[in-house]
Amino acid sequence: MAGNCLEAVELTSSGRPVLLPSEIECSLLSAVDLECEDLPNFPNFKSGILTLTTHRILWVSNSSSQGASSAIPLASISHIFTSKKSLKSIFASPRIRFQLSVSPDGRVAKSGSGSRSVVVTVVVRGKGADLDLFLTKFWDNWRGRAWETGNADVTSGSDSVSGSTSGLYTKEGTVRMVGVSGILRKEQEMWETTDKSLQDAFQDLNALMSKAKEMVMLAEKMRQKLLSSSTSQSSAAEDGELGSKQDMQDWLLSVGIVSPVTKESAGALYHQQLSRQLADFVRLPLERAGGMMNLIDIYCLFNRARGTELISPEDLLQACFLWEKFDVPVMLRKFDSGVMVIQNKTHSDEEIFARIKSLATKPDALRTGISASDAAITLGIAPGMAKEHLLTAESRGILCRDISPDGFRFYINLFPEIDPNNVYLVKDYGVYDTWSRVASASG
Repeated sequence: MAGNCLEAVELTSSGRPVLLPSEIECSLLSAVDLECEDLPNFPNFKSGILTLTTHRILWVSNSSSQGASSAIPLASISHIFTSKKSLKSIFASPRIRFQLSVSPDGRVAKSGSGSRSVVVTVVVRGKGADLDLFLTKFWDNWRGRAWETGNADVTSGSDSVSGSTSGLYTKEGTVRMVGVSGILRKEQEMWETTDKSLQDAFQDLNALMSKAKEMVMLAEKMRQKLLSSSTSQSSAAEDGELGSKQDMQDWLLSVGIVSPVTKESAGALYHQQLSRQLADFVRLPLERAGGMMNLIDIYCLFNRARGTELISPEDLLQACFLWEKFDVPVMLRKFDSGVMVIQNKTHSDEEIFARIKSLATKPDALRTGISASDAAITLGIAPGMAKEHLLTAESRGILCRDISPDGFRFYINLFPEIDPNNVYLVKDYGVYDTWSRVASASG
């Protein structure tokens, strides 16, 4: 088992590894074996996906979405061997070797202070892999030592590994952050710096006088903030506003993607990994939307969360189509009108139809019918989505429509015995008998 010498990696519902708070994906390789002849308890890693991050090397089995997974911290690597070109290497599978520090019992030493070292071999059996690029990123991440950095410089940028100001690392060697979460992290750092400045200013009178103007402005802003957030003196409306602000910040944090999948990092696995990351991302928005969202809305939310690493509509659609091959809890659905939505597999249309039927049988609705806007208010969704549900309910024989200059109005179907597949005949009796009953009932 992997637990004998390596620590297991937690996986999401789509089978992607859960990253650490400041960890960023840098490169992926498919069909990779990991070998170590020096450790008898080293797991048998065959044909998995190898992910290089700023903190670890992650190996995930490709057999299923919840397969075996293990991690090797970059801090435990003491040396990376330079690959040598030879006639034998031309015909053999490409290999990368590195030296790993382990404890006396054969477990990987996270800090790199193990009692002995072993050699681990990465065997790349997949085709089309740019091994030189992967090796370059491997060296840069290992030398960058991002795991030792406490505070990352929060800047939106690409996830290429370099020492420039537009790469994954800053000039000081700290890891950059992207997305909304990075912006909020930067704001938090600014507040911490401001708090430190305030403490320094009150250490002696001279420092306070030199910063008098700045401290007065800062104190006024803090006073206003404290007054607005005071629970003892604030009104109910102000409490509601504060709650909305907190909810908004939580929502922004939830949609921010620190390490978005890119073509540069994932290579040939781009659409596969993008599909898994999208399945993880849509979970919270779908819960808030009642289990179903328009594909266009998901596209906007997903791109906003990715920061500068935007994707095309074709990439999003291809990622959704791949869900059929993976064991993920979401699916792509297409209505008869052509509208495409993403919904949870546990989403029930019957529950939606029951709420629509309840709305359509209210006294006012029996006289004037219901519109897409009425259904949208009841279901808590957009009018466009509500109209699709109404049309689907009509196709099931629950509703019938009336088209007027005011638009579509839907009424409860009072003739459920009519066969929807043959509107000119009634299941049990003819049209004449049906309308005779209606005439008799109306007097």
